[in-house]
Amino acid sequence: MKHWKEFQFDVNGLDITARFTQENIDDIFLPLLRNLTDRYREKEERQIVFLAAPPAVGKSTLVNFLTWLSREHEELQEIQAVGLDGFHYHQDYILSHTVTQKDGTVLPMKSVKGSPETYDAARFAKKIVALRKENVMWPIYSRKLHDVVEDQILVDGSIILVEGNWLLFGEGEWNRIKDLCDYSIFISAREEMLKDRLIDRKMKGGLTREEAEAFYLTGDGVNVRRTLAGSQKADFTLELTADGDFEKK
Repeated sequence: MKHWKEFQFDVNGLDITARFTQENIDDIFLPLLRNLTDRYREKEERQIVFLAAPPAVGKSTLVNFLTWLSREHEELQEIQAVGLDGFHYHQDYILSHTVTQKDGTVLPMKSVKGSPETYDAARFAKKIVALRKENVMWPIYSRKLHDVVEDQILVDGSIILVEGNWLLFGEGEWNRIKDLCDYSIFISAREEMLKDRLIDRKMKGGLTREEAEAFYLTGDGVNVRRTLAGSQKADFTLELTADGDFEKK
């Protein structure tokens, strides 16, 4: 029998109630944080950790929880979490550019926003390289403005946990991004479960079921499949189960 515990967090400006099992905390999350702590103390230099996963896995909630957990245990080195979304191209760029698909189809970039082509991978790489040498200011993506806001977070931690869909992606410029981290984590899940979550999310945002399902076919679903199929092997892999629990792979 699993023992669930609830936690309250602010995730992207929303009050979120997160549920994790005590078993996951004891068997997965605390050992993971101890491993990261040991790596930092052995090398005596900033550690950069990538956590990649498809949409709807709950990356933001999980990194908020891991940050909190690292602060609750004195023996752990505190982690600082930041996101990839601040490296979207700015909205004016997205509105004025196109993306060429593998089959040669040319689409307005705004129609595939959220895909790896709508992020500035080169700019992200430069920021990570700079982070190796110094503290940096980090951009965020504002869901109120639907645009990037520059220089919002001072990144000065010892262990930096970066979360995003495409951090381990193996195509184009992203293929070299994985080499910039010290440790990588990937969270997998069944596509059908993620589909249900994403459709439910869109319906809560005001879409009808028909509209939400149509959006999944052309937007979220494409990104889910590309992330699951195209991500490179991570140092540590988890799978999200149907009840919201995690299993080590």
